[in-house]
Amino acid sequence: TGIPFDGGLRCLCWKILLNYLPLEKALWSSLLKKQRDLYSQFLKEMIIQPGIAKANLGVSREDVTLEDHPLNPNPDSRWNTYFKDNEVLLQIDKDVRRLYPDMAFFQRPTDYPCLLILDPQNEFETLRKRVEQTTLKSQTVARNRSGVTNVSSPLKTTPNSLSEYEVLPNGCEAHWEVVERILFIYAKLNPGIAYVQGMNEIVGPLYYTFATDPNSEWKEHAEADTFFCFTNLMAEIRDNFIKSLDDSQCGITYKMEKVYSTLKEKDVELYLKLQEQNIKPQFFAFRWLTLLLSQEFLLPDVIRIWDSLFADDKRFDFLLLVCCAMLTLIRDQLLEGDFTLNMRLLQDYPISDVHLILKKAKELQDSK
Repeated sequence: TGIPFDGGLRCLCWKILLNYLPLEKALWSSLLKKQRDLYSQFLKEMIIQPGIAKANLGVSREDVTLEDHPLNPNPDSRWNTYFKDNEVLLQIDKDVRRLYPDMAFFQRPTDYPCLLILDPQNEFETLRKRVEQTTLKSQTVARNRSGVTNVSSPLKTTPNSLSEYEVLPNGCEAHWEVVERILFIYAKLNPGIAYVQGMNEIVGPLYYTFATDPNSEWKEHAEADTFFCFTNLMAEIRDNFIKSLDDSQCGITYKMEKVYSTLKEKDVELYLKLQEQNIKPQFFAFRWLTLLLSQEFLLPDVIRIWDSLFADDKRFDFLLLVCCAMLTLIRDQLLEGDFTLNMRLLQDYPISDVHLILKKAKELQDSK
């Protein structure tokens, strides 16, 4: 039936279901303090340090030439790392600015900007400044690996250019900037996967849920808590984002085929129709599975679906049943439609009542 939002219950449950908080309540406060301090440490090391280094490098010409400089080809050069990071940062920036464009939330200023970074006494370089100063064309770093699958849903319209967003005054930061920082730190700490387009769609609903927590003591730490919950969630679903694993037992292709094999079990007529029309699961299920349906529904509905997904003790097996439920609920239209019509239905899913979909998924689960 979903988790009630009242009193911050959902925020608390998600933190437990994503293995951020232990079941023993007595341990919570010490663990939260430790994790939030650790997150501050990450900020100091990964966002603030290069800025300081840059300021210091400008001070003494002699140091610059002797040790490190922007054209230093050495892979250990801090400048080299800085430029590589900027490529990743530009891709993240492009994606987070258009998070849930149909909602004003991500464009609004947070009540808890990161003082560590925004303190005017510090001459740190914020990510916003880094993006402004980086002249690299963001097109060069687009990393869309979905082939025929469009990662962004036709439901979501996006403003044409960044200029359409109002710039917040100094000392303020928008919620999307907080999300950008979370993803940047995640990319720095996980160089094996770094950042892949679509991760912004996973972190968005988590951050939104924690940043709207009615309990202000928790809400204040939404950034750090989101970071750790996102990291734990990615540890479970990251194989979907790693292209080299696509065809392995744990990769996305295997999971997409599992949607069809489950459908074959539950509704062989519909399965054969899709096969006959050569509608491959990667045409629609890639996005459904990789992004945990976050692009198919409006944010409040995505959050409701995630209540059920996070509570699944088999960890995301229920997601396959939800995908099957989505197919069987539009079976009549699919059985009648031709290829083009059916592709449109699947790429822009017509049913918006997620309770109906979850109920159907539960029926499929119980009918095993």
